[in-house]
Amino acid sequence: MESVIASIVGLLGLAMVVAIVARRLKLPYTVGLLLTGVALALSRLDVGVGLTHDVIFDLILPPLLFEAALNIPWRELKRDAAPILALALVGTLLCAGVVAGGLIWIFGWPLQPALAFGALISATDPIAVIALLRERGVKGRLALLIESESLANDGAAAVLFALATMTTADLGAREALTSFAEIAGGGIVVGAVVAGAALLAAWRTEEHLIETALTAVVAYGSFLAAERLHVSGVLATVTAGLLLGNLGVLAEPETPTTLTPRGREFVLAFWEFAAFVANSFVFLLIGLALAQVGLPADARLIGIVALALVGRAAAVYPVALPFAPTRWKITWPEQHFLWWGGLRGALALALALSLPGAAPHRGQILVAAFAVTAFSVIVQGLTAGFALKRLGLAPQGKV
Repeated sequence: MESVIASIVGLLGLAMVVAIVARRLKLPYTVGLLLTGVALALSRLDVGVGLTHDVIFDLILPPLLFEAALNIPWRELKRDAAPILALALVGTLLCAGVVAGGLIWIFGWPLQPALAFGALISATDPIAVIALLRERGVKGRLALLIESESLANDGAAAVLFALATMTTADLGAREALTSFAEIAGGGIVVGAVVAGAALLAAWRTEEHLIETALTAVVAYGSFLAAERLHVSGVLATVTAGLLLGNLGVLAEPETPTTLTPRGREFVLAFWEFAAFVANSFVFLLIGLALAQVGLPADARLIGIVALALVGRAAAVYPVALPFAPTRWKITWPEQHFLWWGGLRGALALALALSLPGAAPHRGQILVAAFAVTAFSVIVQGLTAGFALKRLGLAPQGKV
């Protein structure tokens, strides 16, 4: 136990140093963390912690999902609900279909592994891009579209992955739709129930520490309860975060369910810190795992990375087209940035790592997932600021 605590403290201290250096060099700190993790692994230094499905799902994902959902105002989300849901649902299906089809027809993968990889790689995780937008002062609709679409398509991708990995090979369309509704709907219901119970409990206290502790119970409790019930933990935590944020943290002071003024301030600061720590750990661990997995010098990996980019393009441009003549129009520069800023990260790797050892093509799926994640974090993460400037999306004086 002592060695584990020492490893965690050491990694956290290293992450802080990397964050300071990255800020001085004006680089995304997530990229610096990933490269630092690779360097640690190559130096053969035993850090005592590894990247596993349980570490990502049980420790890292809940605070990342909850913090993001907690800060999204319902009014703004409702205003752009149509394009966000279209990007998250239709876009995720298109991306998964394009990637799976390419793996089957170009690389000769069997159907089920291709579908599983297409589903997991359609989950975007634009942590580095969101941090960049905040640093460059980009607010408003673009930031809302990126963060909200990411939260929603994480849930959609996780549900698709669950369907793709079902043992029944001849799952019919009706059965697939029923399973999708049960997994997604069940997650939403669990999140709503847990958040509602927490709001009722918070209503009876004026202690900011108790209010904050309740939000921690909601973030992890909704996720774990949903997973135990075999429904979507991702959607449960996102739903709980949205409800607790809009009814308790961001609500008007006269709202009956709102938290105390000190509680709201403390909750937002606490979750900002929790998400920062989770981000720091996950990218260090991704770097460590990346070096340990070892990416072979295989031209097919370059093709799979290109295929993931094509899949992301299919998730953005055709979906945005019908909104062009409406009030929900997404401009071309915004579409380009949604495409290039659709980084892959923790959720894609967690889903890949969740595959059982006997799963067909598990090794290929893992290597391909790490390759796409490494490219998106390093190459797309490093060039996102340049893209923001060239597309004219950065505010004047912030480039």
